[in-house]
Amino acid sequence: MAQERERGITIQSAAVTFDWKGYRVNLIDTPGHVDFTLEVERCLRVLDGAVAVFDASAGVEAQTLTVWRQADKHKIPRICFLNKMDKTGASFNYAVESIREKLKAKPLLLQLPIGEGKTFKGVVDVVSKEKLLWEVNSDDGKDFERKPLLDVSDPELLKETIEARSALIEQVADLDDEFADLVLGEFSENFDLLPAEKLQTAIHRVTLAQTAVPVLCGSALKNKGVQPLLDAITMYLPSPEEHKYEFLPWYKGDLCALAFKVLHDRQRGPLVFMRIYSGTLKPQLTIHNINGNCTERISRLLLPFADQHVEIPSLTAGNIALTVGLKHTATGDTIVLSKSSALAAARRAGREGEKKHRQNSETERLLLAGVEIPEPVFFCTIEPPSVAKQPDLDHALKCLQREDPSLKVRLDPDSGQTILCGMGELHIEIIHDRIKREYGLETYLGPLQVAYRETILNSVRTTDTLDRTLGDKRHLVSVELEVRPTEAPSVVPVIEYAPGVSEDLLKVSQEAVENGIHSACLQGPLLGSPVQDVAITLHSLMIYPGTSTTMVSACLSRCVQKALKKADRQVLEPLMNLEVTVTRDHLSPVLADLAQRRGNIQEIQTRQDNRVVIGFVPLAEIMGYSTVLRTLTSGSATFALELSSYQAMSPQDQSTLLIQRRGST
Repeated sequence: MAQERERGITIQSAAVTFDWKGYRVNLIDTPGHVDFTLEVERCLRVLDGAVAVFDASAGVEAQTLTVWRQADKHKIPRICFLNKMDKTGASFNYAVESIREKLKAKPLLLQLPIGEGKTFKGVVDVVSKEKLLWEVNSDDGKDFERKPLLDVSDPELLKETIEARSALIEQVADLDDEFADLVLGEFSENFDLLPAEKLQTAIHRVTLAQTAVPVLCGSALKNKGVQPLLDAITMYLPSPEEHKYEFLPWYKGDLCALAFKVLHDRQRGPLVFMRIYSGTLKPQLTIHNINGNCTERISRLLLPFADQHVEIPSLTAGNIALTVGLKHTATGDTIVLSKSSALAAARRAGREGEKKHRQNSETERLLLAGVEIPEPVFFCTIEPPSVAKQPDLDHALKCLQREDPSLKVRLDPDSGQTILCGMGELHIEIIHDRIKREYGLETYLGPLQVAYRETILNSVRTTDTLDRTLGDKRHLVSVELEVRPTEAPSVVPVIEYAPGVSEDLLKVSQEAVENGIHSACLQGPLLGSPVQDVAITLHSLMIYPGTSTTMVSACLSRCVQKALKKADRQVLEPLMNLEVTVTRDHLSPVLADLAQRRGNIQEIQTRQDNRVVIGFVPLAEIMGYSTVLRTLTSGSATFALELSSYQAMSPQDQSTLLIQRRGST
């Protein structure tokens, strides 16, 4: 994306398929920024293994923790790659220590760097006791030489490597019984004689069991250390065959795939990324979507190569495919060959389910776990340049929502504005930029308008008379009514009629009366916001014969407004339920910040090493909270918001708001 090139960050996950030494690798690059959590979530959902990339000078950063937790949730085996070893301040030992401390993982050092920062020129392969040196002037990193470490040329390095190898063997032996038996049996006297292949097989088992993580290092900018990383991926991470999915036997080789991402292409329409779990995909194939219960046809099948795509005749299980022609498939949908294939699989699953006493509906059991979509935390309004462009904006937002389910769009019924709900300021900024570049619409983003409400605190009785002559017709309405606060909350006014009001008159004019009262309550006297929690009793109504219903409505509306102005008035503001998950170290600044935001803390719970703060905060005070919270907690905290209720503002806050709005009290 143009935005990615400008900012130098990943925003959307990109897929590429390549071959390495006889292995087919499907690689997906995901963003690290917290605003694009969904991209990581939906890719991890369909991957078998992951490489976590660290900055060697920074070690584990706040966002690393978030992504690491997501990988833990999906039980994905990992390799760590310490990148930027040639950057000033890079420290291999510091980065490894931070993995051990902050991620609570067991790092297996498979490599040691030769030099750090400006002096970085290669790595030592601890498993095979070889050194890999890259040519100093080589920019693409293709050419490097692999030499065995000798006592003559590198005595210090060899000694360090032998120590590291012995430590590695002991670590793996602690975690893998089969390897421990081998080490204690044949090689207990001398670890040096242990063949590299045996150690590699044991590391592979330990990685799959997720009891430890292999650590490698290098510099991706100059491609130093990339070849050994690719070797490690093929050697230690699982192949699709090694991943045991419980649903595979149900399909007996029939097609089963999960759609995990949708992209919109100007020429081709929606492109759907799929992970194939079993069976084969072909162009012109008719497929059945279990979630949508609909059948669609794949017109073309592509192999992803970042922003280039190659058309292919078929693709087998374990691969990532890009399909053209699916109009209704969305993120998280399960794709099968046909309805009958799904039913057959459901029957097989049912038999297995009976053995395990699981009672699910047939189709539910077949659905592959979809993708969890995080709740939005940042809200703002978006306006088209003119009313005529509104349909174009709606179309652009519809397409973008299908691509990115973490973006939500809703209409505010009070103000009529379109509200964008996203994962953070950067997320909304990118969406705004994409609407401009891809759809040619210059839109305006504004702060979220807080929908205040108004009410009254005491009862007031008023009368009003409207006497008009239009042409030769006289319109005369006289009314007496009382407004009072209701006991129970009510969004619309509660209308009552005193016994003295003529029923015959009401039959004719009740609709006009109620229309007048409702229209008066749409705009309160303080801010012009809707009035709620009021009851209105009509005590007397006199209508001159021939008076139009419009005049009846107008008179009642005027009388209600007069009464509301006389009463003691109160502004109600929307209150949000807030739940912040934060580490113990950052709890104090978060609580102090919430106190400044007029927050009301209900309780603080303990969840493992974290604290969960539960409370209420006015919506007006939560603007830009996601950015502030990240700053306060170095990006380690998360929060969730939902509308709770409306509550009365304190007199000071109310007068401050009125001065802001009207420039006077």
